[in-house]
Amino acid sequence: MNDIGFAIAIFGAAFTAIFAGIGSAIGISKPGQAAAGVLREDPDKFGSLFLLVVLPGTQGFYGFIAAFLVIIKLGMLGDKIVTPDLWQGVQIFLACLPVAVTGFISAIHQSHVCMAGIHLVAKHSGEAMKGVIFAAMVETYAVLGLLITFFLLNGIRL
Repeated sequence: MNDIGFAIAIFGAAFTAIFAGIGSAIGISKPGQAAAGVLREDPDKFGSLFLLVVLPGTQGFYGFIAAFLVIIKLGMLGDKIVTPDLWQGVQIFLACLPVAVTGFISAIHQSHVCMAGIHLVAKHSGEAMKGVIFAAMVETYAVLGLLITFFLLNGIRL
């Protein structure tokens, strides 16, 4: 039965990395396309656009961090692997959900805010930081998802 708990825990780690990563990939693609259009007209705006393009990619890192925390919790980097029972495996899986879901959804929505920021930069080059600040407001919820996952994982005793 311990193998099932271990598998469920690993599935939680994979789930969070995959879904936060997918959200980030989708999130970066949309502002990247918009920025390419702006750069076609004015290549000097690259510096102003770069942060708006990469910002939705941070959620993928949050999913990676959460997956890495699970790997550490299970002792997979050390000499002794911890095998959780079924219920502990389910707890670890559930603990991964906040960052997986908030990372997926917020990256996509953040990309829309970043695209609006890119449109702002297209007309007013000096206003890039206003777009970044608005996009960072969406980022807050991905950070909260990561924090909840961190605290939940920390509370699970193996």
